[in-house]
Parts: sequence; C-alpha cells; structure tokens
Amino acid sequence: MAGKSNKSKSKAKNGGTSKVAPADLAAGAVGLSSGKPETVDTEVNPSQNPEVSPKTKAAAPVVESSSDGTCVAKKSEDGEIKDGDSAVLEGEDELRLYPMTVKGPSGEQMELQVNPGDSVMDLRQFLLDAPETCFYTCYDLILNTADGMRYHLAEYLEIGEVADVAAGGCTLEMVNALYDDRSVRSHVRRTRELISTDNLHSSLSTALATEYEEKQAASGQREEGETSSSAVESKAKTVPEKDAGQGSAKPEAPELEGLGFMDDTTGLLGNLVFSPPESENNCIDSIAFSSFNPVPGYRRLQGDLLYLDIVSAEGQNYCVTAHTQGFYLNSSKGNVLDPRHAKVNVESATLVGLLRQISEKFTEGFAEVLERKAAGHPFQNVPVLLPPNPWLGAYPPPAHKRDIARAEDSLMVPYGTEVIGMQRDWNEELQSCREFPRENLQDRIMRDRALYKVNCDFVDAATKGAKAVIGRCIPPINPTDPDRFHMYVHNNIFFSFAVDGDFASMQQLREQELQQLADGATKEVEDENAKKVETNEVTPAEAGVVSEVSEVPKVETDSTTAVEREDSKDGNATATPPVVESEQATYASSNNDLKGTKAYNSTDIAGLYTLAMAIVDYRGHRVVAQSIIPGILQGDKTDSLLYGSVDNGKKISWNEKFHSKVLEAGKLLHIKEHEVVDGSGNKVKLCAPVECKGIVGSDDRHYMLDLMRTTPRDANYTGLGSRLCVLRPELIAAFCQVEALDRVKKRKTDGEEADEKILLQEELPKIVLNPNVFTDFKVAGEPEEVAADEELVRKTAKYLVDTVLPKLVQDLSSLEVSPMDGHTLTEALHAHGINVRYLGQVAKLSKHLPHVWDLCVVEMVVRAAKHVLKGVLRETLDQDVGGAIAHFFNCLVGEETQSIPETEATTETTSPVKHVEGVGEVKAPESNGKVSKKKKKQEKNAAAVSPDSDKAGADKTKTEKGEKAAENRPSYLCITSKLVWIDIRECVKFKYQFELPEDARTRICKLSTFRDLCQKVGVMLAARDYTLTSSTPFQITDILDLQAVVKHSAPVCADARDLLESGKVRLAQGKLNEAYELFSEAFTILQQVCGPMHREVANCCRYLAMVLYHAGDMAGAIMQQHKELIINERCLGPDHPDTAHSYGNMALFYHGLNQTELALRHMARTLLLLNVSCGSDHPDVAATFINIAMMYQDIGRMHVALRYLQEALKRNERLLGPDHIQTAVCYHALAIAFNCMGAYKLSFQHERSTYNILLKQLGEDDSRTRDSANWIKTFQLRELQAHAHKQRGRQTQSAVKEAEQLKARSDLVQAFQAAAGTGPGGRGAISKAAAAAALLGDALPRPRGMDERAARAAAEARKKAAARGLNIRPQSGMAGGQGMPPLGDLLSLINSGKVAPPAKTAPAASSSKAATAVKGVTSVNEGKKATADAGKPNSETAAEANGSAEGKVEKVAPLGLGGGLGGLGIESKKRKPRSKNPA
Repeated sequence: MAGKSNKSKSKAKNGGTSKVAPADLAAGAVGLSSGKPETVDTEVNPSQNPEVSPKTKAAAPVVESSSDGTCVAKKSEDGEIKDGDSAVLEGEDELRLYPMTVKGPSGEQMELQVNPGDSVMDLRQFLLDAPETCFYTCYDLILNTADGMRYHLAEYLEIGEVADVAAGGCTLEMVNALYDDRSVRSHVRRTRELISTDNLHSSLSTALATEYEEKQAASGQREEGETSSSAVESKAKTVPEKDAGQGSAKPEAPELEGLGFMDDTTGLLGNLVFSPPESENNCIDSIAFSSFNPVPGYRRLQGDLLYLDIVSAEGQNYCVTAHTQGFYLNSSKGNVLDPRHAKVNVESATLVGLLRQISEKFTEGFAEVLERKAAGHPFQNVPVLLPPNPWLGAYPPPAHKRDIARAEDSLMVPYGTEVIGMQRDWNEELQSCREFPRENLQDRIMRDRALYKVNCDFVDAATKGAKAVIGRCIPPINPTDPDRFHMYVHNNIFFSFAVDGDFASMQQLREQELQQLADGATKEVEDENAKKVETNEVTPAEAGVVSEVSEVPKVETDSTTAVEREDSKDGNATATPPVVESEQATYASSNNDLKGTKAYNSTDIAGLYTLAMAIVDYRGHRVVAQSIIPGILQGDKTDSLLYGSVDNGKKISWNEKFHSKVLEAGKLLHIKEHEVVDGSGNKVKLCAPVECKGIVGSDDRHYMLDLMRTTPRDANYTGLGSRLCVLRPELIAAFCQVEALDRVKKRKTDGEEADEKILLQEELPKIVLNPNVFTDFKVAGEPEEVAADEELVRKTAKYLVDTVLPKLVQDLSSLEVSPMDGHTLTEALHAHGINVRYLGQVAKLSKHLPHVWDLCVVEMVVRAAKHVLKGVLRETLDQDVGGAIAHFFNCLVGEETQSIPETEATTETTSPVKHVEGVGEVKAPESNGKVSKKKKKQEKNAAAVSPDSDKAGADKTKTEKGEKAAENRPSYLCITSKLVWIDIRECVKFKYQFELPEDARTRICKLSTFRDLCQKVGVMLAARDYTLTSSTPFQITDILDLQAVVKHSAPVCADARDLLESGKVRLAQGKLNEAYELFSEAFTILQQVCGPMHREVANCCRYLAMVLYHAGDMAGAIMQQHKELIINERCLGPDHPDTAHSYGNMALFYHGLNQTELALRHMARTLLLLNVSCGSDHPDVAATFINIAMMYQDIGRMHVALRYLQEALKRNERLLGPDHIQTAVCYHALAIAFNCMGAYKLSFQHERSTYNILLKQLGEDDSRTRDSANWIKTFQLRELQAHAHKQRGRQTQSAVKEAEQLKARSDLVQAFQAAAGTGPGGRGAISKAAAAAALLGDALPRPRGMDERAARAAAEARKKAAARGLNIRPQSGMAGGQGMPPLGDLLSLINSGKVAPPAKTAPAASSSKAATAVKGVTSVNEGKKATADAGKPNSETAAEANGSAEGKVEKVAPLGLGGGLGGLGIESKKRKPRSKNPA
C-alpha cells in the first residue's frame, strides 16, 4: 500500500504460529540430545528444524535459500528484512518503491514511497492517516512530472497508468476543492473524530512492552557504574551451584500470582475490559450544528452550506459559516443571523485550520491528541468495519457525559440510512462490483475490495434496520397479515421474520403426548365411574369430578421424541405433517439459505447473481435482511420466475439460458443434473433443489434465491422436523475427494498407467449428488438411477458417521484439534464437515476425554438455553428486558431455590415458555385463570360460611390486593430454575439425542456457560466479581446492554486464500524462504482488500511470525506477533482463544530474547484468558504451565518450575490419560528439571515413565523413543557420577568433623595412647568398637585376654594422677616401648583407613599445626580424586579404590576409624592381602 516505508513495504509484517500435532510436539520435548531443556509450546515446534530453537539469538539471519534447502542467515542491523538487491528473498518479485514528495494545501511537505501499482485511493488513505494531512478531506490530487506535465488523478486510477514514476522527479500536490452538502458534513464528522479520544484502543501487550522498556531504561541509568553485591548474593541463592558459573547472568522475574490464580476468575473479569484513562478534552468544548440551519435561500445562493456553533476551550462562543470555499467566522450574535464576516477576519479551508486561529488551547490540545494516537501501534487506531460484540462492560459504568456530536449522529442517521442524499441501492452496488473486470491480479484486488466494502456497509445498515423493525419503528408493507408474516422495506433492504421451528416441533410433540395422557386419564376415570354406577357407589361429589377430567394438569415428560427418533432411523416417520408452513421461514431455513448463498458466491459464475443477505438476532427475534431484486415489488411477478418452483413443486419453471448458468455452478458444487416430476406429471431437468427460485430482474440479471438445500439431505435424519437437515458443503467436498481417490485406485489396479493427479482431476467432477432425493418431491428417471442417487447420498451420510466423527474424536484426543469454547468447537465441527446436531454423538464418543465431554455438554446446554431465553425475551415488555435476562441467568447458573411461592409455581408445571398458534411464537406463561376463579370461589364460600364476617371481609380485601400485586408483577418472575432446566433437558434431547446427566447443572463450568450465552444472545454484563454460589448472583444493574448478533455472507479473497494454503505447505516442508514470500504476498493482498483489521490478516501475521521465528529473527517475529495480537483483540475479542494463543506466542518470543519478566507477564494474561474461555481443566492450560515452568527453570527458580510442572502432569493425566503423549512431555520436562537440580535419580524415574509411554504409543523404532532411551542412559551415568562424588564428599566432611572432635576429647586421645604400646607387630590393634565407644563417651571395651581388675585399677590410678597433674606412662606390655604417633598421621588414618607411616620424632607442640595442614591437604586431594572419578562408572571407581587400599596393607591391621567410623575390624588382620599389579 502507498505510503509504506521500504522495509515495511517489502516485508508485509505478519506472522504467527500454526497448530502442530502433539506427536511432533513430543518430538520437540523428548527427542533432544543436547542436554538443554527446551520450552514446550503447543503452537510452535522448533525442534522440527534442529538448527532453530527458541533459544536462538535475535541476531540470527533471515532466509536465504541454499542448495540443500536450508535457510542461511541474512539480516539487517535492525532485525528486519530489507528490499535491497542483497537481501531480497530468492524467487520473490521485487516490489519497487520510489520516493515522491507531497505538497499540502497550506505548504506542508512530506515524502512517501509509492509503487506504480498503487491506486489514487491508496494515496488518499495514507494522506488521511498522516498527522500532517489527516484533517484534509476535500481536495484534488495533481501529479507533476519531471517534464512539466500536470495530471489530475481520478479515484480508481493507478499511478503507473498516468506517468512513469520510476523515472523520478514526480511530485504530488494537494489542491483544495469546493465543498458540497455531503462533503462538508463528512469534513465536520472527520474533525470530530480527530479531536475525540474515545476510539483509542490500547493493547495490554503494548502497555507491558512500554512499561518494560521504561523500567529497563531507568534501571540501566541507576546501575551504571555500580556493582550490587547483595544482588549477587541473592542470585547465588537462586541459581543452583552447577549453573553458577555458566553463561551470563539470568534476569530476575517475579513469580506469577500462583496456581490459586486459576480459582477465582470472576474476580478478574475487570481485567478483560479496557478502560481508557479519563482525561478531559482540552482541545475544544463543543462543535454543534447551529439552530440557524437550514441555510436561508438567499444565503444558499451565495455559497453558504451550513452553520456551526463552536464553544472553545477558553469558553468563547463562535458562529462559523461553512462555505463552498471553506470556513469563516460570521458576525452572528444572539438569536439573529448575521452572515457577514466577523470584524477580525478569520477563515480557513479546513475547520481545524480555523480553530487553530481562534484558540491557542486547541492548538496545544490537538497536538497532544495526535501525539497520543501516534504513540501507540498503528493498528490500534485503524477502525474495525465489523467489530465483535463485547460481552463484558466496565464496572461501575463510566459517567455518561453530554456530547452534542453523539446526539446529532444518533438522531440524524435514522436506522442505518445515509446522512444526506438519496438512499443507497444496495443490490445495484453489489452486482456492479461483481461485474468488475477480473482478468489480472490488480483487477481482482479492486473487485474484491469493492465487494468487501459494500458488504460491510450493507451489514451495518441491515443491523440498524432490523433493530428498528423489532422496535416497531418501521411500518410493515402488509399490515393486515398476521404479525409473524409481516414484511418490511427500509433503506432499500427487505426484512422478514424467521421463527424458531425446533421449539414449534417440540411444542407439537408435547401437546400430542399430553393429549394422550389426558385421554388415558379420562378413559380410566370413566371406566371406574361406570363400575361405580353399576354398583350404585358413585357420589354427587365424585360425579362433579368427572366433568373436569379434561383439565388434567400438564406433566413434563422426558420421552419427548423417543418413538419419532427411532422411526426416523428407518425413514418411516412421515405421517406427522410439518409443524411450520412452508412459506414461513425458520431458523434452520434461514441458516441454510445463507450457507447456500455463500456456496454460490464461491463459484463466482459470470451472469449468475445472488442477493446480499444478513441474519440479525435481537430481542429474541430473528430478522432476515436481503437486498431487493429490481422490479420484484412492482408489477406481475409470474413472468419473472424462470427456474424452480414457488409452490412446492406443483409447477416447476425452466429456462435454457438460466439452466446453463446453474449447471456451470452445479459442477463446482457437485450437484447432479437430474429430472423431477411436477404436480402435472411433467418432467423438468434441474441442477438445483426444486424449491430454489431463479428470477430475472428488471435489470435483466439472473438471480438465484431460496438456496436452502444446496447440499443433499442428511440420510441419518429423515424423521419429523428434519426436512431441512442437510449435509455441510465441507463434508461433500471431502467425500467427493475420497470417492475420487477410490475410483482412481480402482483404475490403477485395472492396469491404467496414467498419472494419478490427472486421473483424480478426471474423476472428481464425475462425483455429483442429487439434492432432491429423500424429499417429498418425485425424482424422475430409471429406478436404478434413482436408487444409485439415494445410495450415494446414504454413503455420504455413512461416511460422516463411520469415518468423519471418529476422525474428529481422534484429532481431539491427539490434540491436533483443541477447541476451547463453544465457538471454536463449532468451527472445528464445521471444518470437518460435521453439523452441530451431531454434538450429542461427539459427546458420547469422547467420554474418555473429560474436557471435550464437558465442552460438548456446555455447548448443548447453552444452545438450548439460548432458545428458551429468546422465547422469554419475545414476550417481555421493553421495561422488563434487563430484569428478565438477570432472572434467567440466576435460574440457569445460580444455586437452585424456589424463586416464587409454591402455590404459583404449581399452577404451570410444564415449561417456562409455551408456544401458541403452532408456529413457534412464544409467550410468557400466564396465570391459570381456572385455578384463580376456583380459588376465589372457594374463598368466597368460606367467607360466607364463616361466623366472623369482619375477618372474612378483611381476608377478602387482602386477597384482592395480593391478586392485583400479582397482576402487576413482571411475567418473567413465574420462571423457576426447575422449569428452565426441564426445558433445557427436553431441548437437548430433541435436538442432539443426548440425555443430560442428573448433575449437569453442578458439573458445567458456570463462567463458560454464561459467557457463551452472552455471546450468542448479545448480552453485555458488568465486569465484576460474581458470587456464583448464590441463588441470585446477577442483579438487574449487571445487564448493561443487549446487542444484535449478526450472520452474513462475507466475501472471500480467493487469491489470498490460495497463497495462504500454498504458504502452509511450504512451511511444513521447511522451505522458509518460499513460505515467507507467499505469506507476505497474501498479507499485501488482504490489506488492500479488507484493510488490516481482519481475521485473515491476523492469520498472515501469525504465519509470518512463525517463519521469522524458525529463521532465528526473534525481533521480527515479535513485531509480526504483536500485529496479530492487536488484530485478534479488536476483531475477535479480548478473551477469544486465538487472542490467548497470541499472548502465549508473544511470551515465547520474548523469552527467546531473554526478556523473561515480560514473557511471564504475557503468560499470566494467557492463563487468565484460557481460564475464562475454557476453565482450568484443559490441555492448553497444562501446556501453558509447562512453558511457564521452562521460563522459571531458565532463570533458576526451580521450586516454582516444579510446582507448574507437577500441576501440568496432574491435568494431563486426568484429562488425557496416563499413556498420552502430552503426559510423556510432562514427565520429560520434570526429568529435565530434576536434572538441573542434580536429583538424577528422580530424573531417571521420570524419564523411564516417558520412555514407557513413548514405547507404547510410538514403538521402539521411533526417533523420540530412542532419544528417551538415550536420556535414561545419560541420567543413569550422572547418577553414578553424583553418587561417587557424594561418597568422596562425605568422607571429606567426616574427616573434618572427626578432627574437631578429636581435638576436643582428651579421653579419645587416651584411648589411642592406650593402643600405642603393642609393639611393631601389633600397633594399632584397637578395634573400631573401642574407638566408637570412646567417641561416644562410653567405657572402653576390654581387649580379649586382659585382666579386668588390673585394667580397672590402672584406669583409676590414671584418673587420680590426671587430677593431680601427674603423667603416668602406659605399661610396657601395652605400648611396646613406642609413643603415640603424630596427630597428622592419626588423622590420615582416620580419614583413609590406611596405615600411617612410622613416627620418628613427633614433638607434642606440632600436633595442632599438623592437624590443620592435613585437613586442608586431605580436602583438596579428595576433591581432585572425586572429580577424576566422576567420569568413570561406579564399578571401576570402587574397584580401583579397594585395590589401592589392599596394596598398601602388608600384614598390618589398619589403625583408624575409616570413612566415618567405617574402618575394618580386628578380623581384618586374618585376611590375606590380594596382589595388585602396579600398572
């Protein structure tokens, strides 16, 4: 698009991540051999490309193709792909941009980059967004070339068609044009929009990034030149010792709010609502249309267009004249118009220019507003053409302030019409756009752009018109017909009502069952009375009862459609007439009509037209809005019908020209050309359903209407109420593809050697289905042909049940498809070609997946509750709508209580709503008149009989007052929770053939339930903390708004769609450069067609981010992902699952840049959005926990990481089972975490669990299983090394401890002195038991053969001598004439268990020094040996140690305590030492 810089033009910045199969995810998590833990992401699987990982730095390159297909880095300094010759992606058609100077009307100058293919509309749009020229709306563009030529640029021209901008020297000039009534109003509106700050959108991601940058800048200034030792110490406590010396310092990050954060989500709903900071508008007080309007005739002739009353920020009042040449101040004062110029002549071509001259505060304030808008992301200021309905609003609601501009817009634009001028002819606009040329890409872009804009404008006008129709602001064109058949024409749009046919069918079946019950009860009573009459036992009172048997109260039954559904399996339930007349549209018919319209639009057959269509649901009503065929409302319509039937096949029209166009579309839609028989027996050849209508308008265009059955009827549903149960187009396309492949294989087996693709192209068009089989219309042709058509449709329906449904459940189990709420579940069903009516079967097939079962049940409950709530709203008065919605929500999710008195509750026991007139019209329940009269009569009789007449009169008065109060009560108060759930159960059983469990009310997630219901009905709730355990959690003040829910046939850009699909294929093949080219081109096309605020543009951004992520350009990936996040927030909603995934991907990309704190804050937002949309029990929540744990693990917060990993493991085991791949991912992540903590035994145990799961699921030969086996060996080896190191460390610590004890215990020294005199042959012959006893303070055990009395006497003598300070030498027989060895030798013996060398001379004074020296040497030596032994297996290390010890013991028993009192005993003297080879 014009105006983009070189870098942003060449690289359409959009990207993201695509879903990958969990098997691939497990490969990324388990199949790693580098020893580094990887972040597990359910969206991104970097491990598929071993050269790319989330830890790749941002300086990595971007995409240049090499000979082997890999990507070679090539990147600019700022992290963006450039357009230059050296950086253009290989194979991409270079998009040339040329500088061009733009000169504004007031002398402004700016430069923009343009392409010869840019249109003048593109240039105008850029000038409308640029701050320098944003307030110019009425001007002409003049192109000045280098040769002096001047060209006036028309709207739809391309610049390259006018002049050669590549030659250079071209300039653009903006020249003021004359205003007219329309343009001057548009200018005033534009000025108001520029001044207003209400439309500013701020993404949380943008705010977090800005806050993080400011924090980093501030901390960088503080820490410059400083070294914080306390920070180093706290860091050392956090990071394990093994990581203390590795790499650079990891950033600190605060812990998230904890796992309990997932419990109280309703208290955090306020975080989902963006509340802009309240700031007064300092620009101007007000700009209003003056009460002098309209302009007097004599002034009109002089160029005045309108008058404005302006109050400046300084409080000055001005009256401004809007002239054809601009704006100026007039001299009007008070109530009299003075059109002359003011004394101080102030005029300008723009209103902004005028205000700048009269108000200094406006100049300053306007600059601030433009600066605020420019500070945010550009996508935050782009308007959304079709914004989503928010289901949450700010609480408390913001103050509603005076705004004259808002009031004027509301009152001057009635029900979607234009501000001024004639009404738009929607049909002519739409069909003219379809007739635009489409020979080349640029033509198609212009055509698609015009179609998209017209469709968006039509939907907006249709929504406003439908609300006016429902609000009774527009009169019907057939007021004498019943209300349900009323039709309306407003703003060249045709409006009609559709009724709830499902509830009409349910009511009819209910009435039939109740009638059977009443007939059975009547017959029983009559038989009993007949017997009594025969025996003369009947009493007069009983006789009166017989006459009232017909008033049997209605009883709700759960067997609503059991018989009918059983019969429908055989296709025999056809006796019951249709509930709704064929001329009355139903919900199903309108939905099918919209699907058929989309299907025919997708064929894009020249000369075959469809109408613009939108379905609007509001206040319980459904309104179908369509553009009007020219001439259809005037004159005779019999000649206009050329194709199809208007009377259910009694007369079928046919036209050869029309049939040829329909046949061309039918080939693309797999519709068979066949013959049908009309009411007169004539055979008519059709290629469409019989009830379709082909009409030629007064404009000679051929229109197709009523396309309810473009696809065949579902053979699985042929019973009552299933006339419009048709198959989805996605299923037809998939089935035809499979059937064609089967036929190709058969031809190949028959010996045909043609290429498989060619054969497939030949067979695919041959597979066509007859849409009129299994209907009331008679199909002509041979019986064999009709039977073959029916068999093919049955085969398609069987393919749905036998193949597609199991495949969906398999995808749900493998997490290849992972819906998170009702909307994404519906999208998943439709993508597989499954209708929503199969929800019950999906729930039954997914019982082993608790999260899927819960999701299906919630969706069925919500859809049933939606029908019930709509029935209530249709009959609720305007002033009671808010109370009715709050009361219904309380009945649905509040604690069950009896909200009305028991006597009133029992008067109606069937349903909170009841249908009347057999057409699905719903009325609020009324009080039972008969019961009330009977009650009054009884009270009256009781009062007459009562002796206390005064009391009776008082009671009568009280009763009358109570009845009056009951009559004034809103009708919705008679609805109870029990009645609501009875209707929900009945509806679920009728529509989905599913029995809700008895505890369904308590099992469903309440937050998800009322969130989905709000989105489906259009309710906006206050974002506050709801006490869902209360019986009335919702109050009337919590209902902030009721909005219209719209479905429409949005046009599709086929070129961009094809490019996206091709890009996905290239990305899956690892061809990043080609994928980048395709995604960039798709983004460029989509941005030109529908602007940046569109869901498909977000998809392009997501895929582009994924390409850049795999190429190592984290900064570029973040830029693209940020765009996708903003688009999803604004186009899908702040709590949509896609928005949650956008935040999760942003977190991973930030983590790749080592911005962990920012990443964790994005992860906190992800958890909140996931919990709101799907609850805490979902596999995506577990995957998010794993990602959070990996982030904490990388910064050394292992205790936090373990908490999240253990929670993830619990969820995956509970939701997916203990043998699921995702459970293996959790086990592997835990193994890596324990490995980082040094707990190798736990790592081994968890990796063993990983291996067992992978072995069971993938087999022994899978690479991921082998990788897991390698991990097990790695953990085993590290466990052995750690054990050896631990043993050495324990000996060192024991030596130090024993040395300290030895110095402090004199009795222990005496024990060794007592053992020192045994002579050379028996030196050191003290047993370890004696040494242990001495260490523990016990008496020394006597040696074998010692005289106990002599020993005792000697000990006593030594004690007395010691007390007197004398030194008694040991006996010669004990000491052998030798003294005590030095203390250093003694400690060596204690620590090593080896014999100390003989002592020569050991002065007693050197003992303490020797001990200190030996302590240090021993520690160092032990540390070195432990390090050397760590790399050896345990067996080798132990053998080497034992051999060394035995080699030095030569018939001498070791003296000392060994490894911590572990020395050898006396028996060791008898062992014969083994010889050891010194080598």
